[in-house]
Amino acid sequence: MIPLRTLVPMIVTVVLLSATPALANKVFVTNERGNTVTVLDSETWERIDEFPAGNRPRGITISPDGKELYVCASDDDAVRVFDPETYEELHTLPSGPDPELFVLHPSGNPLYIANEDDNLVTVVDVKTRQVLAEVPVGVEPEGMAIHPDGGYFINTSETTNMAHFIDAESYEITHNILVDQRPRYAEFTTDGKKLYVSAEIGGTVSVIDTSGEEPEIIRKIGFEVPNVLPEWLQPVGVKASKDGSRIFVALGPANRVAVIDGATDEVMDYLLVGQRVWQMAFTPGEEFLITTNGNSNDVSIIDVKAEKVVRSVQVGEQPWGVVVAPN
Repeated sequence: MIPLRTLVPMIVTVVLLSATPALANKVFVTNERGNTVTVLDSETWERIDEFPAGNRPRGITISPDGKELYVCASDDDAVRVFDPETYEELHTLPSGPDPELFVLHPSGNPLYIANEDDNLVTVVDVKTRQVLAEVPVGVEPEGMAIHPDGGYFINTSETTNMAHFIDAESYEITHNILVDQRPRYAEFTTDGKKLYVSAEIGGTVSVIDTSGEEPEIIRKIGFEVPNVLPEWLQPVGVKASKDGSRIFVALGPANRVAVIDGATDEVMDYLLVGQRVWQMAFTPGEEFLITTNGNSNDVSIIDVKAEKVVRSVQVGEQPWGVVVAPN
């Protein structure tokens, strides 16, 4: 039998822990036309702040330790680095012309940047702020992804219609996979066995098996929404849940997010969001998925478990990218 003097503190501790509110995270949204970043609270979904982020901010990511926020200032030909707490600009990183999207190595360094106007991927050391390499790729590079083990990274070229597989040590292209027209985004599953590449004009998502010696397309996912014109079904951003059970695809001017079964790659549902849905980000525990809606100047909040849109929040002018601070 547990003595009363021991039991009471135990009960108090349990009550206090159960009463602790969910940890709130900052959500950062780039506003392409507003030249700002809007900051939201992930618990209340209220706007906390908004700060200038250079000219035409688009791609955005944050260091694994949450201490540096990186923003592609596309019309400044630079990556601007901010303090996520004070919103002070710390410095800039060289990026090449017209940076649009980028991806960090899983270790937090280096940064791989797609330079849309120069047909290059620029590799930058975020500590020394030096360019490590410039990798020639196809025409209009945009999408960037890195394999979970950090051994190679992906660039998608919009006009060449390819996904380029690039060795992270030699910076050599090892494979070129032809996908559908205007590939915009690439996303690995957590186990690194599958890669999803969206094709905006082609209207499909290519599923690439990366588990073997040679990557190969094993499926192309198409979309069909009642009363929505086929030409409006333009896949852009893609996000895979950590367990791989769900793949979410932003369908641009169709104003929908497709929900895909990660096991079968079949479309299960379409969620109505804001106008011209573009990019997406999970909260750290994947309770919510945030979408940026460029033409309605808002973000939609999706309850991931319920697969339901639960809220819309106004942000700045033409929201484009989104990232959530880590715990």
